[in-house]
Amino acid sequence: MSDALAYLVKARPEAMAAYFAFMKDAGSRLDPKTRNLISVITKVHARTENGLKQYLKRALREGATAEEVVDALLMAFPALGLANIVWAIDVILKMELPEFPRVPAVAAPTAEPAWHDVIAVADLADGKAARLDCDGRGLFVWRKGRTIRVYDSLCPHQSTNIPHLALEGTRLTCPKHEWAFDVPTGRCVGKGDAPLRRFPHKVANGRVLELW
Repeated sequence: MSDALAYLVKARPEAMAAYFAFMKDAGSRLDPKTRNLISVITKVHARTENGLKQYLKRALREGATAEEVVDALLMAFPALGLANIVWAIDVILKMELPEFPRVPAVAAPTAEPAWHDVIAVADLADGKAARLDCDGRGLFVWRKGRTIRVYDSLCPHQSTNIPHLALEGTRLTCPKHEWAFDVPTGRCVGKGDAPLRRFPHKVANGRVLELW
């Protein structure tokens, strides 16, 4: 019992006795495990750490498994929200209970590279470069005859997104620190020492497809 609750019991014994009687009767049709799981949820909702620890241990003593505790929290997601559930799991793991062994961290899955439709080959002017946007990524595309080059629009220096206005013919100059690039080759030809990032590409049905 918290200090505040103990104070109320002493200051208002009749009222608090009625409160405890109500709580006892309210759960009288439930088995002890279920009552304590519900109490765990209420303590998480109020972010009462000591209460969470108290009722969690009671629920485990009454036969609740770790999976049931987690399921109870997840089922209460509409009321608790993700932030409170994560807070509760952090508290539980810090208790180092045998029912909740720590597991190795799992790396987030990375998306597999995929082909993205960029532009029709016929829309690329021969011997010139163009600034394009494709599925949220900026690109510079150069074509000479059947030769095509596709580059990331991010400068390799500090990942500045280079705009189309930075393109003069086939020379591209990053406006932030004036790194300059030769678009046909991707080489850095001014100030810097790293080339543009080049993406694999293919032509299918007259369209340029890029892989990232």
